[in-house]
Amino acid sequence: MALASACAADLPQWTQFRGPNGSGVDTANAAYPIAFSPSRNVVWKQAVPYGQSSPVLASGHVYLTASEPGRLLTICLDAKTGGEVWRREIKRTEFAKTYKANDPASATPVADEFGVVSFFPDFGLAAYTPEGKPRWTVPMGPFKNFFGMAASPVLVGEMLILTCDQNRGSFLLALDRKTGRERWRTARTGATEGWATPMVFRPSQGPAQVIVLGSARVDGYDLETGASRWWMPLGSNGSMGTALQSGNSVLLVTAGNGEPWMPAFASQLTAYDKDHDGRLSQTEFAENKELSEFFGWIDSNDDGAITAEEWDIARAMGMGESGAIAIGADKARGKLEPGAVEWRFKKNLPFVPAPLLYKGVFFMVRDGGIITALDPLTGKLLKEGRNREAMGEYYASPVAGNGKVYLANVDGKITVLGGGAEWQVLATNDLGEEVHATPALSGGRIYVRTRAALYCFGSRWVGVR
Repeated sequence: MALASACAADLPQWTQFRGPNGSGVDTANAAYPIAFSPSRNVVWKQAVPYGQSSPVLASGHVYLTASEPGRLLTICLDAKTGGEVWRREIKRTEFAKTYKANDPASATPVADEFGVVSFFPDFGLAAYTPEGKPRWTVPMGPFKNFFGMAASPVLVGEMLILTCDQNRGSFLLALDRKTGRERWRTARTGATEGWATPMVFRPSQGPAQVIVLGSARVDGYDLETGASRWWMPLGSNGSMGTALQSGNSVLLVTAGNGEPWMPAFASQLTAYDKDHDGRLSQTEFAENKELSEFFGWIDSNDDGAITAEEWDIARAMGMGESGAIAIGADKARGKLEPGAVEWRFKKNLPFVPAPLLYKGVFFMVRDGGIITALDPLTGKLLKEGRNREAMGEYYASPVAGNGKVYLANVDGKITVLGGGAEWQVLATNDLGEEVHATPALSGGRIYVRTRAALYCFGSRWVGVR
């Protein structure tokens, strides 16, 4: 295979969502730019179709997914020039209605020297060689997830692992990387809709584990067999973050605010149950201007009416133990007791972005440009503040490299932090276009996907020419 050569390891790599094991950290110490814009430090720019998936890099290629009416696209670009190498399309076999904040290409692909694997909820999984030849497909779905699926696949050794959390029938899946054959499948009992990408936890004692943050709990599974090892109740408010490993034995996660965001069902019956049947029809619930758009989510059995049971299940998402927490999980088995939590911090919690552990500092960013730094060993607040030049919403997760942290908001403003625990804003770079995807860092270059383009920023090329 032309690109699976000995020199491939010298080329820039950022092979999955948030790079190495979902950490968001490039440890290669390449020099990344502080200031960049559509007219400054642009190595190349390539127009691409819309999609919310993030770019990944492997063996000199940049891969990303997108969608167009009736088509699901996997696109391969040359990492050095930005030129399109190939694109492959799949016809959608499902047309699930997707919530306005999501899209059919939200899951980030995963890549290695053997090519790329894309996940489309309206089709399933599709694997391609670096040259774009189809390798295998695994049809999946339809999925029952009102807000749409978004968890990304990851590669661990010879296995591809994917979390599929939905209204009912959630599961964790492991396939053979080269053939797509199923290695194991584990039902995620008690897990409803969720969007967190799994990560691999390698404790000081015992086997490696797959960690999945769900809507009501965090779970650890045996990597080789998929067997459940431990779990802990957690009000994750939708489980959109990704766990991080701290040292040899501790997991760090961020989870919701622990409070219900929906009122009690009785108050809704009083306000909207016009026929007094103890349920809320879509016509009745349409008068609730704040929550009416979520009718299809709350009505989990699609019978056209919301019952008290359905309401309480939806209301429970995000309730329970919450916060940024450190879990001592190296010897964990079964249901974890409260004593497994080594520390908890319950302020400035992000909704969508995952946290970041970088150079001994635990970073969080949330809507409004609020930035929080904690000591990962104790949970002690080190510094909190706000970048008033980049407030707005944050969907992208923070990434870091060469002593700098990059935070991208939806408005396309990217904050660059330096200084570690006593962080300072070094620059606020305005791309002038929406950014939903998490940037990729590799070889001194920053790859940023906007609504209509993929930018490569940097001042030099590091790697094989």
